[in-house]
Amino acid sequence: MNTARPDPDALLRALRRQDDARGRLKVFLGAAPGVGKTYEMLIQAARRRDAGEDVVIGVIETHGRAETEQRVAGFEIIPRRAFGHRGQTLHEMDLDAILTRHPALVLIDELAHTNAPGCRHDKRWQDVEEVLNAGIDVYSTLNVQHLESLNDVVASFARLRVRETLPDRVLDHAEIEVVDIPPGELIERLKAGKVYVPQEASRALAHFFSHSNLTALRELALRRAAQAVDVQMLDYLRAHALEGTWAAGERLLVAVGADAGALEVVRAGKRLADSLSAPWTAVHIETGHGAPTASSREMLSAALHLASQLGAQVATVPAGGLAEGLAHMAADLRATILVMGQSARRGLFRRDPLPAQLAGLGLGAALHVVPRAAPPRRPSRARGTEFDLAAWLLPPGLLISGALIACVTLAGVMFAALGSVTNIALLYLLPVMLAATRYGLWTGIVTGLLSSLAYNFFFIPPVHTFTIADPQNLITVVVLLAVAMVVSHMAGRLRDTAMLSRASAVRSSALAGFARQLTGIGAAGDLGRVLCEEGAGLLGCYTVLLMPQDGALVEIAASPPDTALQALDRVVAQWAFDNRRPAGRGSDTLSAAEWLFLPVEAGGQALAVLGVAHPDAAQPVRADLLPMLTSFLDQAGLALDRIRLETERGQMRRLEERDALRAALLSSVSHDLRTPLTAVIGLLGNVTPANPEQERVLTLARAEGERLQRFVANLLDMVRIETGAVEWRPEPVDLAEAVSSAVHDLRHLLGARPLLIGIAPDLPLVRLDPRLLHHCLINLIENAAHYSPAETPIRIEARPDADGLDLAVIDEGPGVPPGAEARVFETFTRLEGSDRKGGTGLGLAIVKGFAEAMGLQARAANRTDGSGACFTLHMPGALLWKESDQP
Repeated sequence: MNTARPDPDALLRALRRQDDARGRLKVFLGAAPGVGKTYEMLIQAARRRDAGEDVVIGVIETHGRAETEQRVAGFEIIPRRAFGHRGQTLHEMDLDAILTRHPALVLIDELAHTNAPGCRHDKRWQDVEEVLNAGIDVYSTLNVQHLESLNDVVASFARLRVRETLPDRVLDHAEIEVVDIPPGELIERLKAGKVYVPQEASRALAHFFSHSNLTALRELALRRAAQAVDVQMLDYLRAHALEGTWAAGERLLVAVGADAGALEVVRAGKRLADSLSAPWTAVHIETGHGAPTASSREMLSAALHLASQLGAQVATVPAGGLAEGLAHMAADLRATILVMGQSARRGLFRRDPLPAQLAGLGLGAALHVVPRAAPPRRPSRARGTEFDLAAWLLPPGLLISGALIACVTLAGVMFAALGSVTNIALLYLLPVMLAATRYGLWTGIVTGLLSSLAYNFFFIPPVHTFTIADPQNLITVVVLLAVAMVVSHMAGRLRDTAMLSRASAVRSSALAGFARQLTGIGAAGDLGRVLCEEGAGLLGCYTVLLMPQDGALVEIAASPPDTALQALDRVVAQWAFDNRRPAGRGSDTLSAAEWLFLPVEAGGQALAVLGVAHPDAAQPVRADLLPMLTSFLDQAGLALDRIRLETERGQMRRLEERDALRAALLSSVSHDLRTPLTAVIGLLGNVTPANPEQERVLTLARAEGERLQRFVANLLDMVRIETGAVEWRPEPVDLAEAVSSAVHDLRHLLGARPLLIGIAPDLPLVRLDPRLLHHCLINLIENAAHYSPAETPIRIEARPDADGLDLAVIDEGPGVPPGAEARVFETFTRLEGSDRKGGTGLGLAIVKGFAEAMGLQARAANRTDGSGACFTLHMPGALLWKESDQP
């Protein structure tokens, strides 16, 4: 945490923003609709266009505002793409067209918009991310109420919850320009009809567009823009290692301890942050001095959880000392105010030394000390309650140190018996270093004092007294005591540092080990077991993982394995999964549950839910441990997504193998049948009947053989379509001749059925493949003959329309069921309850495949009078033969 060198993370973010390969995002932020965001965006885009840059419009919502529509003129507009949804046609931004066009700048209005079903991404901001990754600059607009972090705040005073939101991180690397007008002016624009039509404007004035709401939204927009600028400035300072607070506003750092006064310090920090409208961070400094007790851990967890609930950023930082840790955090965050509680006065110390230590470390922030509440009077000990005075005066560490001093003294006496007592004093450093390293600084100092006394009593003349006759021996004792204290201090610091490093290493090792285990997992059940076991071991709590199966969440794994969820817990888990937000105990949603449920996400969707519960019904997870748990969940989400993709890839591979086998089988069967069928039909044609009965039988046999031959031809054609082997060779085709040829080939099937052919002789020729068109007509006419009464006529008409030519085959059967107009063209489709329920279901599928290969559109519909079906081949104007096409 040295501010004298650039922050690596900040450098990476700065390099990412300066990366020429990625486009830059500029967001025009407003307080409400109608402030002029789109208008201002068009003005600035026009300046770049006039300067010679390639600027296009991806999507602009003018909402009928004349001023905005005038500004749109002069820009190239990329047409929107149509998507069908529930019988309606929705038009959305064409992402692929923008990427193919690849302009320098594209205007994409309404960043928080939700796309129609069928689009590549669910949200428009995800489309913008893909455009930026392609190296295209983007201008976009956003109202402040669409930010996820402010959604609840806006709902609290506007009585309206915005459904379309985007995560705040989208704005982290964006340039923000606030478009602002006073509330009164906006209300006047609304009344004048410049924002909404009069009916909508009246409803808006009565609800959302009140003066109080607009004022609050305006403050939120300005404050959010200021926060974004402040974050970007801090990144710049860290990347360039610039010192100083550089604060146009205040930034608070709240020091949270593990004592009873921590909650009051957090509340005081929140009140101060609110009064100053400043961002604030709650930090706990882990010094490693002494082992934390269960009560101190519980108080720390409660304080950090409260800070997180009140909107603070929460962190736990290891440091050698409290003052050093706070000074480093204040410098790193560029804090202007440090809020801390008053330390308890103990022993002979009559003042709090921490402010003096912070001043000595050059703290560049004002210090706000929260007074400690008067401690409650210690209750008198009840009669009969035992007090262990020996354990209070002689802790176990000191007893062991005394035993070591006795051993060293015994060894010294043995060495003295040999006649050498010069270096016996050095032996007493051994118990001092061991005590300080093992039991801490104060045990080491006491051990050093006892060592000096033992050396004086047993080895300095006069022995067996504490009197020192020779001044030189006095120097030896003082030096021994000083060395013992210095060594104790250094060994104690080393011990504390080692404990912090060990704790940090345990967490890093857990994350690394978890990531390593995930690489070899290929099943969701195994991943759930590893996630639950690792999470339970690291957090000291119960865990359970739930995944969706058959429309409901099912427990995949748990630790301990016999963990069971109550009905309320399952409801909370389902809510967390559906809304992709934490829910349950310790969250702001359904907090009455015993479990905290966190969604496991990947690819913008929830894949599972992890439940966490504390064995003692305390807070499930300490607030400062949530980032580490989030890292676990992110890694688990990526692994689950990988498992899902591998499963889908295996299914696709099996489908491809099945389709290839089916195509090979159909091809083989159809080829094997084609030759004998051709021979049979030819032989039947050469047989001369001896009487009328034989002629009838031969005619029927020949008709059935031709029908079977057409079925085999359909099989071959379907194989060609599915394998992509359909090639078309365009040439000018006369539709009248094409229809006559198809009718001639079906003469035995049609028999005496009346045919009404309405094709004008002056129709232009059409640039088509005559073989493919012949197959389409045969299947359409045969379909009409098969699904309509034999005495009813079949009409074949060709008529021009606005953008081409339509060739229609019309029957007088029951027709196509409503809503199944597109489904009749699917392979092997036979519709129950209609006239399209017989046959193999290949004919119309072949019509659609061949038509699309030639650039035609195959359509199905019912006649307007409800007396039959109409199948149409639409031929675009580009396929009509013109005299200029003659070679």
